Amino acid sequence: MLLREATTDDWSAIWPFFHKIVAAGETFTYPLDLAEDDARDWWILPAPSRTVVAVDDAGTVLGTAKMNRNHMGNASHIASASYMVDPAHAGRGVGRALCEYTIEWARTAGYRAMQFNAVVETNVHAVRLYRALGFDVIGTLPEGFAHPKRGYVGLHIMHRAL
Repeated sequence: MLLREATTDDWSAIWPFFHKIVAAGETFTYPLDLAEDDARDWWILPAPSRTVVAVDDAGTVLGTAKMNRNHMGNASHIASASYMVDPAHAGRGVGRALCEYTIEWARTAGYRAMQFNAVVETNVHAVRLYRALGFDVIGTLPEGFAHPKRGYVGLHIMHRAL
């Protein structure tokens, strides 16, 4: 698996699984009917932020991550990131590779920590991965997320010092 900078040309491979994940409404706080143009603008970020794709030997996009500063001003030393793995390629270590990449990016860019603002507590695979990579749940917003199948569930705020 190769992780590389995403280009606008990659969007046609990202959009189908991005749309499926967002429309399912189980893991992201994005509008369920997010338009493709808006989604692309929210995901493919300009420098100094970064968006990457994970591709296999055939060049198939397996997943993607975007990384950016989490806050501005006197809190601009905190990074954040978001990840999407094509469900057709789940369980192959794509999410872990993307997360490890973003941690190293943040460290190299001089950030002091990473914070995830809204990790849905029922997204147990993501929570388990983030904990395994050194993130802690520092708070949970009770009933902060309207899950389409489980009703109102918590949103974790997760943090990791770099």
